Amino acid sequence: MGSKPAHGRPAKRRTGLWLTVAVVVVAVAVAGAGAALYLHDDKSGTAAATPPPKIVPLAVVGTNPLNGATDVASSATVTVALSTPLASGSALPFFSPPLDGTWSELSATELQFVGDGPLVPGTQYTMTLPGGPTGMLSADGVRLATTVTVQFSVAGGSTLRLQQLLAQLGYLPVSFTAATQPTSPQQEADPQQGTFSWRWPDQPAALTSLWTPGTNNVITKGAVMAFETQHGLDTTGTAGPATWTALLQAAAAGATDPQPYDYVYVSKTLPETATVYQNGAKVYSTPANTGVPAAPTATGTFPVYARYKVTTMSGTNPDGSHYVDPGIPWVSYFNGGDALHGFDRSHYGYPQSVGCVEMPPANAAVVYPMTPIGTLVTVAPSGP
Repeated sequence: MGSKPAHGRPAKRRTGLWLTVAVVVVAVAVAGAGAALYLHDDKSGTAAATPPPKIVPLAVVGTNPLNGATDVASSATVTVALSTPLASGSALPFFSPPLDGTWSELSATELQFVGDGPLVPGTQYTMTLPGGPTGMLSADGVRLATTVTVQFSVAGGSTLRLQQLLAQLGYLPVSFTAATQPTSPQQEADPQQGTFSWRWPDQPAALTSLWTPGTNNVITKGAVMAFETQHGLDTTGTAGPATWTALLQAAAAGATDPQPYDYVYVSKTLPETATVYQNGAKVYSTPANTGVPAAPTATGTFPVYARYKVTTMSGTNPDGSHYVDPGIPWVSYFNGGDALHGFDRSHYGYPQSVGCVEMPPANAAVVYPMTPIGTLVTVAPSGP
């Protein structure tokens, strides 16, 4: 009988089933492994695309002027370059001596100081960029670690510009007419284009011959002294930073000299006289005595530098003896120990003093109010 046993066929079917199951399991395993590899790669890509932000420390990259700079132009622009932008409301640089003005942004990382006027000629400035807990703050919230200071010196002022300002303010016997105006307040200390002219006609040649625009001269010195005295400054006759500061402020305010322009001419021609000019006009003349030949009054032009309503005068006579004269009235010193003053003599008009210019006391009282500090006194061999 050739038929197979019935129990043998199911056994073959079970073997095929197990093979099928094994194949399915392997496929699933491989698929799962692939899925796992795919997810791993995806996670790695996401982490590389989002790195943490980089914080730039706040630092001063550069300044103009540089630290230690000299002869900086009064119209120079002050700038500060930073490594990163500042936060709104951050502390800002400041100056000593103080400068009026504001800081503005040239770019995200560069500041520019816009002054209300120029850098003052002859001044040494210190610019401080504050650091530490209350110092400059970046937009990322980082403080400037330590305070930075920058020192620079401004060039001395132009003599021509000094004369232009003094003329504009009325301290000179000349006026100045500007051809152009500065394009910004920072240029106010720069020489301007324009012309000078005498304020009054027929000025004494002894005075007009002393004037040269752009050159320092005794007319300019006297005007500086007058300005300094009226503004409570040391009377040096040389325009330093304090004088330049006051001059620029007065010019900006449109202030002018409240006093007339006075000038004194002393003639050694016999009979000797002292003549006072005020605003170009001859207003007073008096007999005078200059120094004896052994102690002559020096010729030349000099500005009054000290005044006393009454004082004691002392010195040495030509013979070597000493004198002490108390109660000398209406004294205006103009050259060392030489002064205009009152002195009692029996007569006047020829050399009798020890270098001073003596006048009758009553006449000296008239002259004294017209000889404030800075008034020019010319002593000459002949008349004006």
